[in-house]
Amino acid sequence: MSEEIQRITMPKWGLSMKTGKVIEWFVAEGDTLDKGDDLADIETEKIAGTLESPQPGLLRRIVAEPGVELPVGATLAVLAPAEVPDSDVDAVVAEARAQLESGELGGEEEILPSTAEVDGRSISYVTMGDAPGEPVVLVHGFGGDKNSWLFVQQPLSETHTVHALDLPGHGASEKDVGDGSLDTLAGTVLGFLDVIGAERAHLVGHSLGGAVVAAVAARAPDRVSGLTLLAPAGYGAQGSRPDAEYLRGFAGAASRRELKPLLGRLFADPALVTRQLVDDLLKYKRLDGVSTALQALLATLLDGDKQAIDTPALLAGVNVPVTVIWGGADQILSVPTGVDVTRVEAGHMLHMEAANDVLADLYGR
Repeated sequence: MSEEIQRITMPKWGLSMKTGKVIEWFVAEGDTLDKGDDLADIETEKIAGTLESPQPGLLRRIVAEPGVELPVGATLAVLAPAEVPDSDVDAVVAEARAQLESGELGGEEEILPSTAEVDGRSISYVTMGDAPGEPVVLVHGFGGDKNSWLFVQQPLSETHTVHALDLPGHGASEKDVGDGSLDTLAGTVLGFLDVIGAERAHLVGHSLGGAVVAAVAARAPDRVSGLTLLAPAGYGAQGSRPDAEYLRGFAGAASRRELKPLLGRLFADPALVTRQLVDDLLKYKRLDGVSTALQALLATLLDGDKQAIDTPALLAGVNVPVTVIWGGADQILSVPTGVDVTRVEAGHMLHMEAANDVLADLYGR
């Protein structure tokens, strides 16, 4: 294949993604693309996301038809300069279709989680990328896990080493959260930096994870090169009210009927709550120790129906770049007023619903 001809392929969003399908193309053959242009909406078994162009170029062929299930790595479209003959482009398309028909695709090397021992607890994490320099560490929110970064970690790993971890009580990590305090959770992140040998890292935290990474920076400012906070807990005015009904309801939900309507509050578009997403969370909530862990963490998040965390106070003495990004349709934690916040079109789970906007703000992608 000519080096001038480039394939755009089905991305791998998350460890468990094996296939996806194009729902809608936003571009047409003959369009000139810039890096980062929206190409298509792609649906996985967990959630839909928007695929960006990984590079600039002339879109010569669209290969993937909407609605067709394709394996990770399948060719979706072909870019090539205008001077490249149609016959050369058609040969690449024919090769891609033959590769698909042969069943050659779908056997890519699986990325497996690793385990770190931190403060006597087993912490699960996954690493993508091997770029030199300071790594990026992604820290999820209350009831989330490392897989919530499925649309963020892989694109970031093209230019950075990126670690996503499960906090104690979450995902595949040990369910013991100790006293469940912010200090305990911050200690886990600091201990994790020790395990991976990172003197400093850029920390990205969502919701509870945002407060956790702020606490890390307050406790050990020399270990943090920058903070990106996504709808961080405790960032509103002191005593402001989160959706306490959601937090308590999520902690106590034990059935699909209870859980699904609550999850709809996390997104601007409730249709993004797929059956698989509900099933995965129910499976997690039924694990031994999860209920106790979530109840302990509720005491860290809530003072009655008010926020118990004061994240601005944690940041008061922190002298590193801090970016705060919020979904404009967030129903769990309202967008604070009078502070410097970047808004994106999303609900509380902005890193899943508006990942491309988050990436653009994070590193100017």
